[in-house]
This record gives sequence, C-alpha cells and structure tokens, in this order.
Amino acid sequence: MGPTPTNLDDPCNNLALRKAARYLGATYDKVLASVGLRATQFSILHKLSVHGEMTITSLAEVIAMDRTTMASNLKPLAREGLVTVEPSAADRRARIATITPEGLSRLDAALPLWRDVQTRFEESFGAEEAARLRASLGAVLHTGFQPWAE
Repeated sequence: MGPTPTNLDDPCNNLALRKAARYLGATYDKVLASVGLRATQFSILHKLSVHGEMTITSLAEVIAMDRTTMASNLKPLAREGLVTVEPSAADRRARIATITPEGLSRLDAALPLWRDVQTRFEESFGAEEAARLRASLGAVLHTGFQPWAE
C-alpha cells in the first residue's frame, strides 16, 4: 500500500503565497494592460526610474528574480523602446539597463492606474493590514534561502 495522502493545502506556505500572488498579480495586470504593461514590467520601469541605470544582476536582486528571467523580462521592454540594455563601459561582461524617455512616459501613464489598485486593495484589505503584509513578505526574503545561487 502506498503512502497516506495528506492535505497540503492549508499548511503549505508556497501554495498560499502563490495563490495570493496570482490573484493580486492578475488584478494589477488587468488594470495596467490598458497602457500596455504587465505588473512585473511596471515594477522594472519603476525601479529603473528611481535608481537610474542598473546592471541586470542588481535589477534582478532588487526585484527578487533570477538574472535569466530578468533578462527575458527586459527584452519586450527594449523592443518597445521603453528601456535600453547595453554592455557596461566599466565591465563588458555586465549589461546595463536604463529607462528611456518613452519608458518614463509609459510609467507616468501607468502610475494613476497602479495607485488606484493600491487604494482599492488597501480599502478592502485594510491599510494597516496591507502594511503588515508587505513587512511580512519582505521578511520572507531574509529567511536564509538562496534560490538563485549559482
């Protein structure tokens, strides 16, 4: 006889996190689609607008994404002229991502849509609860795992 099946739905941190991420992510994606962005693309443009140019590796770190996935996410943004990705002058192995004026314009168009979703979520979920949720999720990133280590 095989192993006894267990119900992993309730205690599985990964499933609970992914369900919530898909639900909220799809909500942001739906709203941002009107300006031709997905939520991840919005986040990338926002980080580049704040930090200026960044290596793909450092951009991947601040977004909590592996470098290869970040490079893939930058390709459509580069095709649309929203970012440039060029070799670094200091280190030819590193590639530098920079937001373009068109990228800033698209980000400006997306910001009110993003703010609206933020506001609606916090009104429904609770502003203090949302702040605690962000803090808890931020703490997850410091639990000692190294999912993208070479």
